Amino acid sequence: MMTTEPVVHPAATTASIPDSKPSRARVALLLVAVELGMLLAALDQTIVGTAMPHILADLNGFEHYTWVSTAYLLAATVMVPIYGKLSDIYGRRIFFLGGMTLFLIGSALSGASQSMTQLIAFRALQGLGGGAIMPIVQAIIGDIFPPAERGKWQGMTIGIWGLATIVGPPLGGWITDTWSWRWVFYINLPLGAAAIFVAALALPRVIERRAHRIDYAGAASLVVAASALVLAFSWAGTTYAWDSPQILGLFAVALVAGVVFCLIERRAAEPIIPLNSFRNGVFTISVVTTFLISAALFGTLLYMPLFLQGVQGQSAAASGTFATPLMIGVIVSGVVGGQLIARTGHYKAQALVGIVFAATGMFLLSRMTANTGEGEIVLYMVLLGLGIGASMTIFSVVVQSAFPKARLGQVTSNLQFFREIGGVIGLTILGSVMTGGFRTHFEAALPPALTQVIPADQLNMFENPQLLLSQDAVARIQQGFAAYGPSGDALFAQLMLTIRLSLAQAISDVFLVGTLLIALSLVAALFLREIPLRRRDDPVSE
Repeated sequence: MMTTEPVVHPAATTASIPDSKPSRARVALLLVAVELGMLLAALDQTIVGTAMPHILADLNGFEHYTWVSTAYLLAATVMVPIYGKLSDIYGRRIFFLGGMTLFLIGSALSGASQSMTQLIAFRALQGLGGGAIMPIVQAIIGDIFPPAERGKWQGMTIGIWGLATIVGPPLGGWITDTWSWRWVFYINLPLGAAAIFVAALALPRVIERRAHRIDYAGAASLVVAASALVLAFSWAGTTYAWDSPQILGLFAVALVAGVVFCLIERRAAEPIIPLNSFRNGVFTISVVTTFLISAALFGTLLYMPLFLQGVQGQSAAASGTFATPLMIGVIVSGVVGGQLIARTGHYKAQALVGIVFAATGMFLLSRMTANTGEGEIVLYMVLLGLGIGASMTIFSVVVQSAFPKARLGQVTSNLQFFREIGGVIGLTILGSVMTGGFRTHFEAALPPALTQVIPADQLNMFENPQLLLSQDAVARIQQGFAAYGPSGDALFAQLMLTIRLSLAQAISDVFLVGTLLIALSLVAALFLREIPLRRRDDPVSE
């Protein structure tokens, strides 16, 4: 049984959990605590989007719509590697409990917001706390179990995330309709309080320390570089043009701060992201592979509802269930894949098969049309989910096994950091493919009959696929075509069909690029070295 009193050894190596094996009761409590924390973070990211129309109606500020998500994402992403490093030094307990507490404070304040400005600020506060949850959850699992056993528990964590993605949107809608949008934030409080209570009982107070030099300069330059990069990719092509001074300026800041960060990390005694980690082929390949997979996956989650509503004409409620088959695949492959890793100790073949499944699912999605049946779409999403779940489970386990236990939190959070950055960059790239592709397809497919009656300077007003999602906008356009007499209805129908087909082709382009990204991740994974997954936490030489 682990002691609950602080112990400090001046010359000892840092460890969040001592070498003595914890009791089964303590392990069970730890698992409950981390899974509750994961459920809390995952639910928050899936239920808020459902409430956004009501939030906008209450607080106004439509021009700040994206900032509600961007503020959280930005704050969480930049803090991930910092939390990971500090948790290696001072233990998981203080940062897991502190991050959860900060997250709950941000939740309470977000629910009480009286303006969009307040909501954005409090969402950023939530992100500062939420950035601690995912990497430290994975690190705690690494603390408890040796590498060969981590896969099944990491798979369970992925399963919790998938479950939250399935139940989150309908839960958010029910909470908003039954109470108010404010309760999508308040609901975090009882769940978070339970997680904090269990974690406080389970997480050890034992902290074995040696003298450390905190890399403050590296942390500051990383925050600046990551913030500028995330903002540039979040705003480019939407809020500002790619070649605007704002976007170019942000990319310049990111480049300069990134160079400064690398120079600092080369000389730092204990860097936040040690550059020598990239000398480890397992780490480098894992970073590249997960970066590419995340870039492809984020685009799928964003544009699949647009396809179902805009191209196939499904309702918002019906399209909201699209993630269910995807996440069922993620849950099944995450749990089963984790068990296979634990039993066999091998992972490379599973990683390759998983990526092939993901690429196949993504390619099939790119072949969808307005007439693709619901059963086919479900099959494609399940295939994609099976591939994503298997790969998400593997790489965290492999990276943890490739480094000493004293660096477990650091390398886990570094992998998570690059995964998050990949998602942000992927969203922007695929967004540009979508926007540019739609315009190109629309202009090429526009029938001569429409170009003859619609002035050239007014055609650009129809180059917006969102028209298909607004009944009011469609009604106004139809009324405008009534001015053309008996042929007005036919011209209106041609226009709507052109928009719908152009949208289908543009989204097909997005999924094709996603297929290419996953194919590149497969090429990278071919170079993944198979290392023995240890049954005990023996020392690892770097």
